[in-house]
Amino acid sequence: MKIWHRNQISDSHEARVSLLDHGLLYGDGVFEGIRITAGRVFRLTDHLARLACSARAIGLVLPLELDALAKVVFATASAHGEAEAYVRLIITRGIGELSLDPSSCVGPELFCLVAEIRMFPQAVRVAGLRLMTSAFRRPGSDSLDPQVKSLNYLNNVLAKRDARMKGFDDAVLLNSAGRVTEATGANLFAVLDGELVTPPTVDGALPGITRDTLLKCFRARGGLAVCRSLSRYDLLRAEEVFLAGSGAGLISVASLDEVIIGSGMRPVVEVLRMAYREYAVIHGTEF
Repeated sequence: MKIWHRNQISDSHEARVSLLDHGLLYGDGVFEGIRITAGRVFRLTDHLARLACSARAIGLVLPLELDALAKVVFATASAHGEAEAYVRLIITRGIGELSLDPSSCVGPELFCLVAEIRMFPQAVRVAGLRLMTSAFRRPGSDSLDPQVKSLNYLNNVLAKRDARMKGFDDAVLLNSAGRVTEATGANLFAVLDGELVTPPTVDGALPGITRDTLLKCFRARGGLAVCRSLSRYDLLRAEEVFLAGSGAGLISVASLDEVIIGSGMRPVVEVLRMAYREYAVIHGTEF
């Protein structure tokens, strides 16, 4: 892993963060997860635009212009040197007093991490994920809008912890109305009667870059892809269910709450996995 901080790139064991950084103390900050495929940073402009929106939503000023942020990503990715990797771009409120008051912070801090992709073991990717429906609900937009990629992921962490303690790989989060939102760290898709369906952002789904790409790829091949509310029942009756994200890539779901999904065949996932990689190579930026 390589980490950029304050114009220096170092290994993970050499990196330092202040104990008074409000990102550490209060989860006060935002981030982006970005994929590197075949030596190309995927849709970096879109990721940086979303980062800027998240920062604006919490009143956080970006420490650099977007083109300068892109150069930080390229420099860190180059230092890491791998053609397949994951980028985590983090902006915190910065160092301040031991107080919730953000006005005590002297200025935002920027961190860029580039590391090997390790979200799920290969054996799990081959077999498919075993998911459970979480008792932890996705926070509503009237508290902290899920479209903001904030550093406060405690709800997701607790859902993931609960799933792992019960022997599952991951969890499906519902909103307060009982609608499906996503998994703990990835968007969720279902194939229903040949249609590709993913929950809308109004239900609490993150407007993922990978999510958007897969919708485009499916439509480009003549398929019908829609954003529509999903229930747990919809997932149980689906032909296929899979997760998708910058870190996760595309990974099939084998079961939900011990109920097997579909017939075990995954034609849509396989087609989309190849289409996504082709798209990533074409629309990625070399570093």
